[in-house]
Amino acid sequence: MPEPLWGGSPSKLLAFLDCPRRYRMQYLDTPRPPARAQRAHTSLGNSVHNALRDWWDAPQRTPEAGGRLVEKAWIDVGFRDAEQSGRWRARMRDAVAAYLESAGPLPRPVGIERTVSFVSDDLRVQGRIDRLDDRDGELVVVDYKTSRQVPTDDDARTSLPLALYAAAVWKMFRRPVRRVELHHVPSGTVAAHEHTGESVGRHVERARSIMRDARRADADFARHGAQSSMFPAVTGPLCGWCDLRAHCPEGQAAAPEKADWAALED
Repeated sequence: MPEPLWGGSPSKLLAFLDCPRRYRMQYLDTPRPPARAQRAHTSLGNSVHNALRDWWDAPQRTPEAGGRLVEKAWIDVGFRDAEQSGRWRARMRDAVAAYLESAGPLPRPVGIERTVSFVSDDLRVQGRIDRLDDRDGELVVVDYKTSRQVPTDDDARTSLPLALYAAAVWKMFRRPVRRVELHHVPSGTVAAHEHTGESVGRHVERARSIMRDARRADADFARHGAQSSMFPAVTGPLCGWCDLRAHCPEGQAAAPEKADWAALED
């Protein structure tokens, strides 16, 4: 009998690649260990994404309307205090307005937070695209970014999620999808890459390779549970940011825990 489909999102694949221990706690442990409260930079990112999503249905699609939507959608969770939250709300209000101003008149996208998926042999990938544009007959995958690090064209080229989204749209719409973009809203920077069918295929093969390792680990977890040796903790400075570090002694020893608002400190 053929093996059943292994399904997951690009985030699930990257979780196993980055740290099998976090993958186990996030996707396999029952009950799932409770994660820490949402951090400020996540609140900021969600607020901006929600504002840019709702902007397409605004009565007047102006840059100023986008800024007002940031204030309306603002999530006041994880910040050090009201002053820090208010300062970043104002910054992102202005950043979204400037981003929309620089983009100029935009036709309505083919998809806004569109869920896409594809099946390749025994791998099923599903994810959600921030925006799918149609530019002169060419479909373009757009992903919004709000981190303090400005993405580069190389980041767009090597991004596994963007390539898998392109593969999914290619199959669903039966139209080639080559261009993928990372839109850094705070700076207005657009990082882009033009894929080929071969380069998208390489990313799909990479995803399948990660899936094979994750499938073997899943099977071992089914036999041995949390005693399985196939979920080592990959430790380093990023352990200070992990939402599940309270349940990982190795991660706690590797790095001190970061404050909820640390990513937004000046």
